[in-house]
Order: sequence, then structure tokens, then C-alpha cells
Amino acid sequence: MQRINITPFLAGAVTTIIAAAATFGVRSFARKYGFIARPTTDRWHKKPTAMLGGVAIFLAAAAGFFVFVPYSPESLVLFASSTLLFVVGLIDDLVSIRPYQKLIAQLAGAGLLVMFGLKLPITGYEIVDIWITVFWVVGITNAINLLDNMDGLAAGISVIASVSLAFNFSANGLTSELLLASVMIGALLGFLFFNFNPASIFMGDCGSMFLGFLLSGSVLLNRVGGRSRGIVAILAVPVLILFVPIFDTTFVTLLRKAWGRKASQGGRDHTSHRLVALGLSERSAVLMLYAFAIIAGALALVVSQVGTLNSFALIGLFCVVLVILGVYLSKVKVYEGEDVEKAAAENAVFAFLINVTYKRRIFEVFLDAFLITLAYYSAFSLLYGSPEGTANWDLFLSTLPILILVKLASFLVVGVYRGLWRYTSVGDLITFAKGVILGSAVSVLTVLVLYRFVGFSRTVFFLDGVLLLLGVVGSRIAFRLIRQMLPLPVSPEGRNVLIYGAGDGGEMVLRELNNNPSWAFVPVGFIDDDPLKKNKVIHGLTVYECNSSLAEICDQRNVKEILISVRTIQPDRLRWIREYCRDANIDLKRAQIRIEPIELS
Repeated sequence: MQRINITPFLAGAVTTIIAAAATFGVRSFARKYGFIARPTTDRWHKKPTAMLGGVAIFLAAAAGFFVFVPYSPESLVLFASSTLLFVVGLIDDLVSIRPYQKLIAQLAGAGLLVMFGLKLPITGYEIVDIWITVFWVVGITNAINLLDNMDGLAAGISVIASVSLAFNFSANGLTSELLLASVMIGALLGFLFFNFNPASIFMGDCGSMFLGFLLSGSVLLNRVGGRSRGIVAILAVPVLILFVPIFDTTFVTLLRKAWGRKASQGGRDHTSHRLVALGLSERSAVLMLYAFAIIAGALALVVSQVGTLNSFALIGLFCVVLVILGVYLSKVKVYEGEDVEKAAAENAVFAFLINVTYKRRIFEVFLDAFLITLAYYSAFSLLYGSPEGTANWDLFLSTLPILILVKLASFLVVGVYRGLWRYTSVGDLITFAKGVILGSAVSVLTVLVLYRFVGFSRTVFFLDGVLLLLGVVGSRIAFRLIRQMLPLPVSPEGRNVLIYGAGDGGEMVLRELNNNPSWAFVPVGFIDDDPLKKNKVIHGLTVYECNSSLAEICDQRNVKEILISVRTIQPDRLRWIREYCRDANIDLKRAQIRIEPIELS
């Protein structure tokens, strides 16, 4: 059959229209004949919602594939195998089948791909590469299925992954595969119009299994890095393209195992659910995961074009961010009765992770060793380009161990490892600067003594110091940055409070309330007698003038309590506030640190 000659953009646009029309029709059919997903305790949605959205995705993708995409044996077997997974998922949506039956279908589909030569060329050993490919396909298929836990999440992440694939196809001159990616994007966008929050239809297992299999198989069509690039590109590019489902599945599996839950069961403990538990709206949580997927996709494109060591450096930095984010999200309680100490006592691996992440000293040392390596390598790269295989590379390798030891010792001497990350302040930044300066100075002296500084550049050590300082500071304030980006978990029984006093004492009270969500206080603003502070903002909270408009402010913000943070307050002003609080049935408390003498006798 002759294919229509069309641009990728137009193919995607036409498929989008087909998908939107198909989704509208499937939604009407599902509502009419009762194919509805009803709320349950282990599911996120709160109202009955139409199912079978995956049928619309499949129909649009099939139409686009058979009309626009040129045939090849590989693309045909991929779409045929994906169709098999669609049918199995549809049966599961209609009558529910057992997990092992779905797994058999996934293995059969993966086997078809391998039979036609679609595999990840990683080790060079045929049997090993085959099993890695099967694990990849089955893993991604289930990862997309698990990711389908919030409105628009699986579909949106799949769109971003398909766009990343399209860029990689284009960069490698794979025009037929580029058309396939464009069709996938169109099919998903047309469905996403109805699936984004608030969703009026869900894709179901027929959609998530079809998408997961098609995406994982499309990576095999791409073979980015398999032709001329190294092992890092072969491994890293597909993982980065599908980073969000891989991260979410790994994160949920590890935590469920730690808490003694089945990894395969449903639940509200996914990354998206934890972001909502922190106080984000559903839309904001989904959009934040979209942003991570876009960053990972862009990194995949960069990694596919740069050298091996540059790829390692970029991926390593990305992994550091992920570890910090994962540690932060793992602390969010999503179920009642979670006890970290109890879980750690019952699980040796979890206990190790808790010790490392909560005490952090071992983690900090390893992190700093990585940052020292990354900064030193980046300084060479910025000054000389990629140093691999040159005389500069020999200088880098010979001096790197020395620099790591010297700089870690310098950090220890100046007190870098004495602070707590969550309380990092300007004073700590000065300490970090002292550690970096001392480490750089001693490193230069050491190189001068050992190598007479022959062949070395002073600029390299200057750039190294600047980059290392940025890395150390960035890692230490990471938790504070995350806490600024993500709200702290709020108790559903929290009481809205106003803080009287927009000064140092008020700011301290605000930090204590934010650091102790168990107190169930929700700060909503400040009040102050100084008219110059009116409408100013402290940590995102507005300062209101404490005057006759206080009643209106309390009513608008549903204030239940006022906390006085100042040490001294005029008697008449205190009397006025007390009378107002009594009349408005608002609690009035004094919140300040008191220093009192203790009898020693």
C-alpha cells in the first residue's frame, strides 16, 4: 500500500484530530453502557469516570501508522506486538485477568521483538542482550501502567517521551521512525485533551500497556548510540527518555518493600501522590513531573551527542539531584501508622538507607568526592575541550586522587561536616568558601611540590574552585530549595494563624511552625503596627496592618488563632487585640523563646 507523503508535523496534527474524535466517541459509549471506573480506597479519583480511553489512543495510532508510516519488518512487528498488549489490556479492563497472565503476554510480545532483531546492543553477548531487552520492554510496559495514577500523568509523560524520541530519530536521520513518533504524539495529545485534570475519561490498562510497549519498542527502533557511539549512550538515552516512569516505579517498589507491602498492589504512594501530600494541587504535581520529564529528555539528547566522560558527568549530576529529591519525598507519610524506626528494624537494607540519609555524614563525604571530581574535570573541559586521550588527560588522572584527599581534609578542618543541611545559613556559606579556598590553595602547593607545576594551568585551578564552591553550596541548600518549591505537608486539622510582629521574632516563629507540621498550625500571614511594613512579604506571607481591618482579614483567611511573637507590646494594644479575639472567638497566644534561670542548688 502506498503511503501518503506527509511531514511529521502534519502527520501528528491529523492524528491528533482523529484521536480527539475517537476519544469523544469512546467516552460517550463508555458512559452509555456503564464502562465506568468508580472510586475505591486504593485509587486516586473521587468520582465515577469513563474508561476505555486506550481504545481511542489505539484507533488513532493505528490509523496514523497505516496511513503515514512507511512499512518495515521491524515497525510492523512492533505495532503487531503492541496490538497484542492492547488486546490483553482491554480484556483486563472488561473482565479482569491475573497479573501473571498479563506478564505472559508481555513476554510473548517482547519475544516477537527479539525474533526480528530488535534488542539493546549492550554486552555483545547475544543471550545476555536478549534478556536485557526483555527486561527493558516488560519493565517499561509495567512502569507506564503504574504511572497511570493521576489525571493526565501517564498520557502527558508519554507525550514528552515521544517528543524526546522524535528529536533523537531526527538527529539520527531516521525519517520513518520520526513519522511513527509523530503519530504517537498526535494520538496522545488528542486523548490528553479529555484526560488532563479534571479527567473525563481514563485510558485503562488497554491504553497504558499499549503505550508502554510501543514506547519501549520504539527505543529499540532508534538504537541511539548503537551504531557509532559508546555504551553510555546506548544505556543512558533510553533510560532518560523514559526517566519519570522508571524513577516512579523504582521509588515506589523500594518503599513498598521497605514497608512490607506488595509492589504490585495499587496505592496512593506514588511520586505524584507524595507531591500532593506536600500541599501541591493535582495539576501542579503533574506539571512538576512533566518538567522533570522534559529536563530528562533534553539531557538524553545532549548525552547522545557528547563524549563518554561528559555523559558520565552530566548523568552523575542529574543522579545527585534525584537522590536528594528521593530522600525528601520518602519522608512524606502517605499512610497512617507509618513508623520509620519500626520499618528500619525489620529491614536491614532500609535501616542502612535510613542511617545514611538521616545522619548524612557518609553520604556527604561521597557526594563531595563526586563534586570534587566533577568540578576538576569540568574545569579541564571548559579550558581545553574534552581532555580525553591528551596530555591534559594524563595530568587530570595523576592529580585527581591527590585533590580529592586534600580537599576532603580541608572541608573537615574548616567544619563543613558539622552543619545540618536544612538549617544552612549565610554563616555556613562562608564556611564552605573557606573550605574550598583552603583546599584549592593546598592543592596548588601540593602539585607545585610534586610536579613543579609543569604543564598545569592556574586557570584550571581557579575554575575548579569556582565550580566546586557552586556544587557544595548547591548541594547543601538543596533541601531548603526543595522546601521553597514544595510546600510542607499540612495537617487536615490545621488551624490558620496570624503572627503578630513582622520582625525577626515573627520570622523565627514562622520557621518553627513550618518545621513542625505536627503542631497543626498553618501560618496565613503577619500583622504589624508599623504602617511601613504593610503589604510587604516574608517567606511568601503578606504583612497586614494591625488596625480596624483585622476583623476583615481574619474572616477572609479563616483565622482561628493569633500568635504574638514580640517580646514587648504596649498594654493598650494588647488590651485591644485581646478584646477583639474574645469577641471573634479567636485564640490568642504568646509565641516566643524564653530564657529563664535554673536553680543549681
